[in-house]
Amino acid sequence: MAPRTPLVIDTDPGIDDALAILLALASPEVDLRLVTAVHGNVELAQTTENALRVLHLAGRSDVPVAAGAAGPLVHPLPERAGHVHGAAGLGGVELPASPAAVDPRPAVVALADLLMAHEPGTVTVAPIGPLTNLALLLHVFPEAAARIGRVVWMGGSATRGGNVTAAAEFNAWADPEAAQAVLRSGLPVTMVGLDVTLPTVLTQAGIDRFRDAGGRVGATAAAVLQQYVDSARNSYGIDGVCVHDALALTEAITPGTLGTVRRDVVVDTTLGAARGQTLVDHRSVAEHGVAVAETVDSEAAVEFLVDRISSYGA
Repeated sequence: MAPRTPLVIDTDPGIDDALAILLALASPEVDLRLVTAVHGNVELAQTTENALRVLHLAGRSDVPVAAGAAGPLVHPLPERAGHVHGAAGLGGVELPASPAAVDPRPAVVALADLLMAHEPGTVTVAPIGPLTNLALLLHVFPEAAARIGRVVWMGGSATRGGNVTAAAEFNAWADPEAAQAVLRSGLPVTMVGLDVTLPTVLTQAGIDRFRDAGGRVGATAAAVLQQYVDSARNSYGIDGVCVHDALALTEAITPGTLGTVRRDVVVDTTLGAARGQTLVDHRSVAEHGVAVAETVDSEAAVEFLVDRISSYGA
């Protein structure tokens, strides 16, 4: 049996973040060693509490949770995403409180400690929110950042425009300066953007499957997703939800799930209408660029997610 990949999830739960954490915990290919919370969908105190509660739901309160950046590197975040995720971030569902306390270390310290305790190139970091914590790690602990084996980021968009503005995807828009720092750092980044997440729709039928088969965890995940489903139906007229963060975790768990091409990527950090846009150069393949996800087998990815969440009922 292949050794399990040590995994860190950097997250701002968030409905789809919660689903992504549950997916990782149900996957024997990876060993979730640390969760670092960041500002984003809701404020930091709430994202940290939500991470603790999701881990507790899955019976994994042993996984440490460290609180990170409360806001972007430079400019304040104009708005959060409570209208999509609910005021507390989990679709109006109140999960039981965790018996675990927040790790006393700042997120960048906890992440640096973990990286320095592992062989270089062995740890995968999956940021599924704004990249503020990872940008701070690069600045404060560059020797630890250099040990990361792989960064799989849910964020950006190569060709489809944005979802929070006409130009920008939310996680890039929430801290463009951080995204620019990470994507231009030379770290081995895979960018899982809207080009592959928007076509990957978890339908109500799929949610019903893990609600019925996934025991208490599956039923709770289905309840958390309901506001997401309602929002998608009202906003886009679709009967299902785009599993943005879970798709990034699927690529982190099983590398090669997505078809990627190395591209040069620049993030717009101006204060105009294009702020947060990820400008992907499609003119050529880059020798040392970002691995940009460009193709996906959406049906297989959704089936993978449904099967893994259903396994909680086994």
